[in-house]
Amino acid sequence: MPRLLDQVREAIRVRHSSIRTEDAYVNGIRQFIHFHGTRHPVELGEAEVNAFLTFLAVERKVAASTQNQAMAALLFLDQEVLDRPLGEFGEVVRARRPDRLPVVLTREEVKAVLDLLTAEKWLIASLLYGAGLRLLEGLRLRVKDVDFGQNHL
Repeated sequence: MPRLLDQVREAIRVRHSSIRTEDAYVNGIRQFIHFHGTRHPVELGEAEVNAFLTFLAVERKVAASTQNQAMAALLFLDQEVLDRPLGEFGEVVRARRPDRLPVVLTREEVKAVLDLLTAEKWLIASLLYGAGLRLLEGLRLRVKDVDFGQNHL
């Protein structure tokens, strides 16, 4: 029988998730296991999940997105790998999201940045900005992903 984290990696790859998701989930599950003294997650339940998520928020003071990612990893582990429902999380102390507005560049600022770039860097940055692509989406773009006839990706 493969090791637990290998099973997690395989389950994530079967679902065609990104390598970053795989790394984040495996890291979160590994932290959870070490937090509970390397006990197997089959032996752990809702109370242990609550304790771990609360620890992340209170002791480690992680961002809300980090805590949510750890929760998603544990849900994935229980539902997809261990094939059991986890249930309710109860009284988990949640990390707070900061109240902030996103910083948006003006058209002139975007033009000034693009004017400083050359060749393929200009092309990638223009695609990221114009099409709303994420960085890795832009970097992994292939010629066959572009439909020149209809002018879309």
